[in-house]
Amino acid sequence: MPLLINSNHMRSGHSEKDATGGKVVVITGASSGIGRATAQLFADEGFRVFGASRRKCPNPSGVVTLESDVRSDPSVERCVAEVLARAGHVDVLVNNAGMMHMGIAEETIMEDARAVFDTNFFSLVRMTNAVLPSMRARRQGRIINVGSLAAWVRESGEAFYSASKHAMAGYTEALRHELWPLGIHVSLVEPAAFKTGVLQAASSTEGTIRDYDISRQAARDTMQEVLKNGGEPRNVARVILKIARARSPRLRYTAGIEAHWLPYLKVLLPQRLIDSALRRGFCLRQDEAKSKT
Repeated sequence: MPLLINSNHMRSGHSEKDATGGKVVVITGASSGIGRATAQLFADEGFRVFGASRRKCPNPSGVVTLESDVRSDPSVERCVAEVLARAGHVDVLVNNAGMMHMGIAEETIMEDARAVFDTNFFSLVRMTNAVLPSMRARRQGRIINVGSLAAWVRESGEAFYSASKHAMAGYTEALRHELWPLGIHVSLVEPAAFKTGVLQAASSTEGTIRDYDISRQAARDTMQEVLKNGGEPRNVARVILKIARARSPRLRYTAGIEAHWLPYLKVLLPQRLIDSALRRGFCLRQDEAKSKT
């Protein structure tokens, strides 16, 4: 397959795009949102892009789309095998596939909780393990995991989503140390709220416990408002591109204003102030009914 080099770049002589050298990039969850924006940006910048997605969709220009269910070991293995058959190796893996789940923790059945972790955490483990043999053989590669600010701020109504992103952060840091001696760099991107359609595609748990009615509705209303005012996915894509080109990429990168300062506040401020701010933001209040026991 010919390299996907922008024609304007070909006419302009040497530029940063030349440094990509048609490097091979695999992006999961490439059918929409951050994944689609990232696939298009990398293709525009001269990378050879394979976008993995569970559903068929129109290809972004210059992107080869592969059907793959990241929750399935055989599907992931077939996807990576096809990339290797076509391109010979993988230079950059972007683990972007994920799902939002809205639901009160006590009301969420174990099947739904497992589905969140299978999509948001174990899927990136599957993809990473599938590409690592070829990266280890070449002693080079980049793995970029797309996490969330929710790993730092565990919001009401998102217990299992936040927990899955927190697990991703821990896995990413440990993997980074394991792979550094082999010349493979691992980084984590933690975006704030962006307009990705994630809430429309989110799974949810129907409320069954009346004690949570107010908190449940407040969490959903707040999340809808936050995402409605979110940033453009291409801004996250630019951060991912920066990591792919960095000589020595860092562990953590952020995208979005809130993602820059909230982790610092989380570390520096007393927990009671963090609690108070989150409870105000999510319109949570203590039940006025007091136990008589």
